[in-house]
Amino acid sequence: MVWPGEARIAVNFCINYEEGGELCVLNGDDRSEVRLSDVTVPPRIGRRDLNIESSYEYGARVGYWRLLQAFTERKLPATVNLVGLAGEQNPVALHAMVDAGFDIQPHGWRWIDFDSLSEDEERDFIARSIAQVRDLTGADPLGYYAGMPSRYTRKLVVEAGNFLYDSDVYNDDLPYWSPDYSGLLLVPYSLDTNDSRFGRSESAYQVADDFFTYLKDSFDTLYREGATTPKMMTVGLHARLIGRPGRISALHRILDYMTGHDRVWICRRDDLARHWAAQFPPGP
Repeated sequence: MVWPGEARIAVNFCINYEEGGELCVLNGDDRSEVRLSDVTVPPRIGRRDLNIESSYEYGARVGYWRLLQAFTERKLPATVNLVGLAGEQNPVALHAMVDAGFDIQPHGWRWIDFDSLSEDEERDFIARSIAQVRDLTGADPLGYYAGMPSRYTRKLVVEAGNFLYDSDVYNDDLPYWSPDYSGLLLVPYSLDTNDSRFGRSESAYQVADDFFTYLKDSFDTLYREGATTPKMMTVGLHARLIGRPGRISALHRILDYMTGHDRVWICRRDDLARHWAAQFPPGP
């Protein structure tokens, strides 16, 4: 088997810490945020949307701490997809992530569509994210996840020189080496095993059971397949979404369900990437 302890499946939970880095005129943007909250409204051009801002702030004030507790009380690791500005605006939460032993994967300096930036602007954002993680942890980050990458993003990730892997892919259940950039591992992320569907009106989860059932069904299939072929599963979390009282039970239940199985490796994303790279180094 590929994974440590002959695990059938490697499971990585990613906490997307974005609150404070979203679109807002206070952040110098020309409009308000519209994505991934419990408020579905058109943007306000040149003006603030206090409802959206307050909905996001719930994640930083309350929801994040519920997520943190779910992992720390079980002594389980997780990964933080960190939007740089969000972490800068809430250093207490930022340090709690590091103290909990979570790895930090930059998720862009802002929670924006990077296709709207110039190449030089995006390069500067990536450099700021690297410096932020280095200052926090004493080491450069190994992975990067833009979420909404531009056509330059992967080139800039490679250019930075410190990244082992890039997570801006959704096309496999296992890592694989980039066919375009030698030595860059691609570690797939997921938008289906992801609580963001609570904030998508077109196909939204309605209650905690919806999320738990989908995660359970996904895990069961991958665990069964993992008897003969190793599998990985990424679960995306957002403090302002899953951190609500009516939803957090789904996270507690799926953590207990997964840990109730043997041969399951719940892991940090950087550990997963390092392990895969050691088992399957890139070809010549």
